[in-house]
Amino acid sequence: QVQLVESGGGLVQPGGSLRLSCAASGFTFDYFSIGWFRQAPGKEREGVSCISSRDGNTYVADSVKGRFTISRDNAKNTAYLQMNGLKPEDTAVYYCATDRLAVGCSAIAYDRWGPGTQVTVSS
Repeated sequence: QVQLVESGGGLVQPGGSLRLSCAASGFTFDYFSIGWFRQAPGKEREGVSCISSRDGNTYVADSVKGRFTISRDNAKNTAYLQMNGLKPEDTAVYYCATDRLAVGCSAIAYDRWGPGTQVTVSS
């Protein structure tokens, strides 16, 4: 059974950093695309950064480029999102998701989701 569990969210001041983790189980992690998405109240879920297993590319949203970095440790079945220079507009619930065939960073392409972790950026 595919399972994803996010951790590492919390309250941070503007300019601060957080590292989110996504622990995966129940599937061959290194064969699957992995992505981080976020959803703020009243807004649609958006792709933040994704690594595709199909074409090997990494996708990063323009809004976080230069501040957020996605990575994965296949030996630990874990994906990470390092977030630096956090801004109030980064406040959202952050989700990790996976799919065997996904290319790009559109939420509709991913069919397995974690429950999410709240990130709040505020002074």
